[in-house]
Amino acid sequence: IPRADLPRLTERFYRVDRGRSRAAGGTGLGLAIVKHVLNRHRGALTIASEEGKFSRFTVWLPSPPDA
Repeated sequence: IPRADLPRLTERFYRVDRGRSRAAGGTGLGLAIVKHVLNRHRGALTIASEEGKFSRFTVWLPSPPDA
């Protein structure tokens, strides 16, 4: 994933590959939904990527108060 696209990945309907249509798959909602759910649960999403090599998506959730 290009570095310039990383900050926008969790925006609704955002697609890195502008040449892809909905017919080719995906709506651009997946990471936006993930971010919303994590915000509701006081969690976080981190994204690390080196273009052409790897992308890592890490979900952080807090422990329950009684844990």
